Amino acid sequence: MTRTYIADAAKTPGAKVLVQGFVDNLRDSKYMAFIVLKDITGRIQITVEKEKLPGLCDTISQLTPDSVISVTGTVIENEYVKMGGVEIIPEDIQIESIADALPIARKAIPATRKKKAVERSSIDQRIDYRWIDLRTDENQLMIQVQTVMVNSMRQYLLDHHFVEIHTPKLIGAASESGADVFEVKYFDRSAYLAQSPQFYKQMAMASGLERIFEVGPVFRAEKSYTNRHTTEFTGFDLEFSYITSYQDVMDLEAELLTHMLKEVKEKYGEQIQEAFGKEVIVPTLPFPTVDLHTLYDELEKNYGYVVDESEKNDMTTEAEQLSYKWVQEKYGHEFLFVTGFGPEKRAFYHMRDENGIPMGYDLVWRGVEITTGAQREHRYEILKKQAAEKGLGDDIKFYLEFFKYGCPPHGGFGLGVDRMTMLLLDLGIKDAMFLFRGPNRLTP
Repeated sequence: MTRTYIADAAKTPGAKVLVQGFVDNLRDSKYMAFIVLKDITGRIQITVEKEKLPGLCDTISQLTPDSVISVTGTVIENEYVKMGGVEIIPEDIQIESIADALPIARKAIPATRKKKAVERSSIDQRIDYRWIDLRTDENQLMIQVQTVMVNSMRQYLLDHHFVEIHTPKLIGAASESGADVFEVKYFDRSAYLAQSPQFYKQMAMASGLERIFEVGPVFRAEKSYTNRHTTEFTGFDLEFSYITSYQDVMDLEAELLTHMLKEVKEKYGEQIQEAFGKEVIVPTLPFPTVDLHTLYDELEKNYGYVVDESEKNDMTTEAEQLSYKWVQEKYGHEFLFVTGFGPEKRAFYHMRDENGIPMGYDLVWRGVEITTGAQREHRYEILKKQAAEKGLGDDIKFYLEFFKYGCPPHGGFGLGVDRMTMLLLDLGIKDAMFLFRGPNRLTP
């Protein structure tokens, strides 16, 4: 018999179905047993009258919370059943797997007259048993939301003449600045895990592919212990040719994110509000833009936030956080493009204007930077000079070769899928990923 998802089974009273899932709750008394069965689509009650179904009693006595079972039975309408007014009267229950007592508390359990309160296990304890922690409604919704996020952005780009590429993650030279990379043994020499697909995205521009994107792993050897940093994450990167300025890049990103949030809100907005208490806000276009030095002036004028002049060529974490308050008060918006960063804080491949200012931006969402984007320098001699200024030589010789034989003007950006999930659902980064990686975390 073909399996039926619980959400579909609940819509077919009178039908005989096979449903499968985890035992979410179990009440086993002398004459009756009630099993709440959960799969990825929902829950349904399995009701057993023991006198009528004596052959199932031994099976039910073996069950524990989170055991996996297959149930064949008939869907019956019952107005007294709280879960959708339907239940399944089983004719057969097969045990697929018996669960031991769970080693973590996935949620806090309030005290009753008979039992003490149970505290929720810490995030690190829950990551030790992440496969168990992921069974909660919130975590499964998080993964479903992330799926829609990525798919909607991918489809938007496909509809706008982009193609998807898959770049190497093992590379022979440290990418970008040469810092924060993991070195690995590669036969008789060293290799590195890519901290960005940047060089290969630009190679694609030199290849004439014109518009490309990639969704893949990114590695950063940073010993950061914040609630938003991780040593491995999923990047959503894109690059496109024949732009006239970095404004084209900003415009595309704003349209892409607006499209994505609209789709997320339509499909999961109500569930996100219920599970996480967070409204999905679809932004208006265009996104507000501010020069970095103007932003610092505004933060000082409005909130008394002062930084030393030496720090004003980059954005501090505190400035990021305050910028959210400022952009909401001034524009009623959640997003803010910040431009005008100093060249010492930008990558060598960012194109610079006549004053030497990099032609790029950061995008801040809800007080956290989610993107650094730019128009890239595509002219070989200028790019070679800018690389030399940063002290980069033989390690990027292969990259500079991409620009010797013709390359169109281009630009792009990258987004961290996990960080966007974190901000959308108001989580810490460890909760917002399928499985977190950090300086002290390599398992499971």
